[in-house]
Amino acid sequence: MAKRTITKRTSGKRTSGKRVTEGSLLTTTERSKIKRIGEPIALLLGRIGFSPDALTLVGFGIVLIATAQVALGNWTIAAGILIAGTLFDGLDGTLARATNRVTSFGAFFDSSLDRAAEAAIYAGIVYSAAVLGDVQIGTAAALALGIGSLVSYVRARGEGLGVSAHGGIAQRAERAALLILGLLSAGLTGERSYLLYALLIIVALSAVTVLQRILFIRAALATARRRA
Repeated sequence: MAKRTITKRTSGKRTSGKRVTEGSLLTTTERSKIKRIGEPIALLLGRIGFSPDALTLVGFGIVLIATAQVALGNWTIAAGILIAGTLFDGLDGTLARATNRVTSFGAFFDSSLDRAAEAAIYAGIVYSAAVLGDVQIGTAAALALGIGSLVSYVRARGEGLGVSAHGGIAQRAERAALLILGLLSAGLTGERSYLLYALLIIVALSAVTVLQRILFIRAALATARRRA
């Protein structure tokens, strides 16, 4: 459920053959290309009768199905469902932009369900870890959820102050990719440590992202004060 926003972002550029990612793992140009892949699918669903908000709900439903599989310990199946959900993610925003139905409520609704979906999947991991008696994975999942929530909170507080801090090394897409990789590796090999490693990486990169956004907001506010 990608954000529906009218905010313009600086396009990723290439300088001297190097990828300029603005502190994240993907450039904004790469993110835009990924979103454009789903445009024909989004338009088809729109012609069938789906609204952007309906697609948001469907995407959330896919995550809930994956959550159930995670909780049951079917990590490989859960990873496959999440891959499908990731491919579906963004269709709501794409349809809204393509049909000129971008609304403030749509962006709010989308963002709210994004947070709920992230909380659900980590709750499923905590439950599964409890059943298995794996304290390390349960703790790591709780930390990943907590610090991941801080990433979104810092951005929201920044926007409340007039600063859009949407960058960082581990945005939601990167965190989702790492989680899917961890679930898939652990499910296929039977080695729970792969999921633990993925969760710990998410925790570390999320903490770095929080710091990046805090520093960005501080610099932006300082610049605004000097210009005042």
